[in-house]
Amino acid sequence: MHSNSICAIRQKAARWMLQGISPRRLALTLALGFAIGCIPVVGVPTVLCAALALALRLNQPAIQAANYIAMPLQVLLILPFMRMGNRLFAFGSGRAFEAGALLHTTPMVLIAHIGALAGQALLAWLVIAIPAVALMTAMLTVLLRRVPALATASSGD
Repeated sequence: MHSNSICAIRQKAARWMLQGISPRRLALTLALGFAIGCIPVVGVPTVLCAALALALRLNQPAIQAANYIAMPLQVLLILPFMRMGNRLFAFGSGRAFEAGALLHTTPMVLIAHIGALAGQALLAWLVIAIPAVALMTAMLTVLLRRVPALATASSGD
């Protein structure tokens, strides 16, 4: 009996997520949620996904599901995005952040340096995210058109 109720809940959730959404629109929703989920600033993706879904009338559960799936990647990609951003968009002296410098700097300089690193990481994320969303949307659209429940959905979006 327990497994039947879980199965019923899953089926209802799947119908709710897919209700009235075309494969292309769902693909865009999932691609945006996943890409935003990888933003190299912890705490930002969930709020940004919610706002974007409201603004673009995207499926809120689907975008948040993709966002949550990307969370482990977000943590893993923070340092690579910081390094990439530092190489592509070196602000100021261009000197790499050194842990020993923490002991010999003022809090304001430290905050400014961390802010610059976060800005560089965000710019690097943006360079990667734009083509990634386009590619994921195209690939997911092809895959989702093969899902019978979505194949009958309107494609006029």
